[in-house]
Amino acid sequence: MTLTALALPAAGGESYQPPTPEIFWQPLFEVGGLTVTNQMAWSAIITAVLSIGLLALSKNASVVPSKGQWLLEGIYNFPRNAVARDMIGTKEFKKFVPLLVTLFLSILLYNWAGSFFLAMNPVNGKIGFPIALTLVVYVVYHWVGIQRMGLGGYFKHMVPPGLPGWIVPFVFLLELMTYFITRPLTLALRLFGNMFAGHMVVYLFVTGAFYFLLHGDGVLMQALSLPTFLMAGVMIIFELLVQFLQAFVFTLLAASYIAGAVADDH
Repeated sequence: MTLTALALPAAGGESYQPPTPEIFWQPLFEVGGLTVTNQMAWSAIITAVLSIGLLALSKNASVVPSKGQWLLEGIYNFPRNAVARDMIGTKEFKKFVPLLVTLFLSILLYNWAGSFFLAMNPVNGKIGFPIALTLVVYVVYHWVGIQRMGLGGYFKHMVPPGLPGWIVPFVFLLELMTYFITRPLTLALRLFGNMFAGHMVVYLFVTGAFYFLLHGDGVLMQALSLPTFLMAGVMIIFELLVQFLQAFVFTLLAASYIAGAVADDH
């Protein structure tokens, strides 16, 4: 389903029909009782292309890199050095680099798919995808923390030492909510909310521009479609930046949670 098809005002009248959340429900076909949607198809395509590309570019790695290896190393080194090493520390970061690189590249491409005119529907604009990504991070940082400190030690480290006894239960309850509820909830909703809201704004400008062009009362109203189309283009460019930042922020927060689980100073 293309952007133009979604952008045209609804039939049956010339009043402007603003976009609603239903525009993000784009079913393609059904397999049994399962509906395969636009986002599911793009996530499968992106995952396959990303996997094949990474394998192909790293297959014949050498000391003197080829152009493909040089490109791969440049992409790989950003989340490796700017996120994993800086957040987790030089002692522990290497074992988590594959996870964090995969998260960053997957989220970035899932987000950018929403700015293609054949998609215009970010994968992470459906809450299920951010929840699945968050679940991976959730399991990893809890598992790492429990492995390192033991189950009792993991819960004990949530309360800073030296607090008065009467305040310890309150702090422990707050930290428990933070670790098990607030962190995963905000991680998923931040990514989903930005992708959903950003594309709603783009659709608003595009549908408004089509309305002015097709149903504008007079030349001046029709001419107003041009700056409205231009604003839609500006918003798409801005959205590309937001999509990159959200991939970076998600990966950065994931690394910070892992760093808290492996830190020695508990």
